[in-house]
Amino acid sequence: MTTCCEALVIGIGNLLWADEGFGVRAVETLHARYAYPDDVRLVDGGTQGLYLYDLIVSARRVLVLDAIDFGLPAGALKIVRDAAVPSWSARRMSPHQNGFNDVLALAHLRNEAPDKVTLIGVQPKVLEDFGGSMSPKVRARIPEAVALAAGELIAWGFPGRRRPRSAVVEPLNAAALALDVYETGRPSEEVACRIGDPRVLEQAQRRS
Repeated sequence: MTTCCEALVIGIGNLLWADEGFGVRAVETLHARYAYPDDVRLVDGGTQGLYLYDLIVSARRVLVLDAIDFGLPAGALKIVRDAAVPSWSARRMSPHQNGFNDVLALAHLRNEAPDKVTLIGVQPKVLEDFGGSMSPKVRARIPEAVALAAGELIAWGFPGRRRPRSAVVEPLNAAALALDVYETGRPSEEVACRIGDPRVLEQAQRRS
């Protein structure tokens, strides 16, 4: 596998499910605040699961930001590195159907795992809120998670250059998903069902 970068920073999560969007929002914030050299790549990994495999195994070092069920109080941050990052476990580390641990497990089985892996995770509070905002406790930890990520990259030998506040930064994903646009354009709970697609829910109810 050809190395695509020396360090990959990837935010994992689903912006539509409240605190599930933490990882994506964190990597967006890191990207907005710091400029990195070409051999450091910042990516919105969304919920692509195993589709991220080639990207992950082509990086020498991988830093993951995600909402993780550590069984801690809501909003708690935890950082784990290398062997402490579980690559194969009966307990799913993340709410995603195919989490990062699945990808890492396959990489180890195929002897293609990155040299360094760091996971910065937040304990989510609210997940079952389709189209909802991050809970205040989780949102408040984004600056600290970004500082931890920047520090980890420094430890790996990749200090970022702080962008000026007036800098115009190309977004990592679609402009319509930017935090301010997403928050102001989201319909209220009275207008839009917040526990899922009502058509799917109705079908599931009929089958049960």
